[in-house]
Amino acid sequence: MFDFEYQLKTLPDAPGVYLMRNNLGAVIYVGKAKILKNRVRQYFKSSKNHSVKVLAMVKNIAEFEYIVTDSEMEALILECNLIKKYSPRYNILLKDDKHYPFIKITINEEFPRVFVTRNIANDGGKYFGPYTDSAAVYSTIELIKQVFPLRTCRRSIKEGLPPTRPCLNYHIGLCKAPCAGYINKEEYGEIIKSAIELLTGKDKAIKDDLKKKMESASESLEFEKAVVFRDKIMAIDKINEKQKIVIGNCENEDFISLYIDDKDVCIQVFFLRDGMIVGREHFILNDEAEQVPAELIEEFIKRFYGGAAFIPKTIYVPFINEFDILEQWLSARKESKVTIKVPQKGEKKKTLEMVENNAKITLENFKIKDKQDKEVHKFALNEIVELLELDEVPQRIESYDISNIMGVDSVGSMVVFEDGKPKTSDYRRFKIKSVIGANDYDSMREILERRFIHGLEEVEKIKARNLELSKGKFCIFPDLILMDGGKGQVNVALEVLNSLNINIPVCGMVKDDKHKTRGLIYNNIELNMRSNSQSMHLITRIQDEVHRFAITYHRTLRDKRTLYSILDNIPNIGQKRRIELLKKFGSIDNIKKASSAELMDTPSIDSKAAQSVIEYFKIGK
Repeated sequence: MFDFEYQLKTLPDAPGVYLMRNNLGAVIYVGKAKILKNRVRQYFKSSKNHSVKVLAMVKNIAEFEYIVTDSEMEALILECNLIKKYSPRYNILLKDDKHYPFIKITINEEFPRVFVTRNIANDGGKYFGPYTDSAAVYSTIELIKQVFPLRTCRRSIKEGLPPTRPCLNYHIGLCKAPCAGYINKEEYGEIIKSAIELLTGKDKAIKDDLKKKMESASESLEFEKAVVFRDKIMAIDKINEKQKIVIGNCENEDFISLYIDDKDVCIQVFFLRDGMIVGREHFILNDEAEQVPAELIEEFIKRFYGGAAFIPKTIYVPFINEFDILEQWLSARKESKVTIKVPQKGEKKKTLEMVENNAKITLENFKIKDKQDKEVHKFALNEIVELLELDEVPQRIESYDISNIMGVDSVGSMVVFEDGKPKTSDYRRFKIKSVIGANDYDSMREILERRFIHGLEEVEKIKARNLELSKGKFCIFPDLILMDGGKGQVNVALEVLNSLNINIPVCGMVKDDKHKTRGLIYNNIELNMRSNSQSMHLITRIQDEVHRFAITYHRTLRDKRTLYSILDNIPNIGQKRRIELLKKFGSIDNIKKASSAELMDTPSIDSKAAQSVIEYFKIGK
């Protein structure tokens, strides 16, 4: 039993970090203190000055521990690292900031790669981000590939090593093949330098060079080459779409402000680069209105810049208390001077007021939409409770699906909806290991067994303090399982759950003749639903999402070999001809549509080979 009275008496009179844990041993809060003795004791004194959030946290504290540091700066660094590690429930986490995607350039390699990652490591690589829009960052990577012929393989390539055969990307113009020795380290380094300049917004020189090449190609009547340069210029424009709000200087600055209503907070940050506001982000903090505004700003700075790959020279805020220690920390991270300022008048003050006004509008719009969504979701979930006669509202619903084509590359997917909304961070994918061929029942049995056995193992590890609750991938069980199938799928799920002594309600979707869901099956009884009911809309959305997630995973496995596997089957088309066809046409669809003359215009393709291609795709129609 943890002795609070004794532990509070023995707290040291020194700076450090404290960790609050619940009865499962999970870290629920991490904080830093100039003097540990004073700060930690405050939580357990009179509660009249505590916020609702602090009161709720204190009720869940079963024990605490602390780490003494030599300085407040060390405490701040350790606090940021521990919050990143544990993701405590009662700390400000900014939309699961540990999952933000970054663009990484492996400049520590002789021939660097550019790719998306969600983890920052002190490995010598160069990181750009974080980006809050995952789709946008992957789109940016694809556009970078269009502009710069950089390698995407994971080979260890060094200058002077024996050359190897280049892959398909070289033959279709997407890579300069350093593996084959077709480009040296210096030339490749220039391409990487241009990519870095593009990602930092310095695209003018790159665009000017491409425009000159485009104009030169046009003058030489090389129109196909000119189109390539034009497409690269358009790709750069898409990467660097900017809000052209000119401020009047050429500094790199961030402006942070917030708006607080009676319950929630919206923090907004505007990014100023080379005199223009190039982007903004907002963060909604629920139930944080009772917090001191200056402390909210300070917490935001620690959370946001603790994970940011770029820190500006100057940060403007409306108010702050601990700016000295934060300036030291930011400067150490940036490895150059960073200043936090509170403007009192002038353009900087007006810009902060604009940021605050945007935060107000954002919070108001968010709450209107959130209220509407909650009412719809609540109504839909209550309809499901009534239909299935459940004891309580299913806050967490899990749905599963199997995807394969003729039994090849069978994969399973699990999607999660909490309070009627998708929780993408809990989605899981499974590659079927034990089932050969198209057997959906056995495949479903495998993924359910793997999911719940992993879950039970994690629960035991959490109880034994060998795993943090926040690090578990399967330890949270659903209140309802929704199978994308009828009685057979439901029975498979029930068999698995019964064998593991797990009691979770399971229902399945009943389809009509057009494969459209018309109702649910539960306890071997078919329950019809109105097609326009909110519960039907929710179930349809879950069904669409689990299909999408399964098919997307299946395609990623299938696409790795699609280009070659199709052309491999065409008579008279060997490796050299496959490469030339893909280099000229770019895709299987374009090869299918090509005429005999267009095919024969491809290097190494004669009339016999062209006819083989045409006949092959004609048979496949």
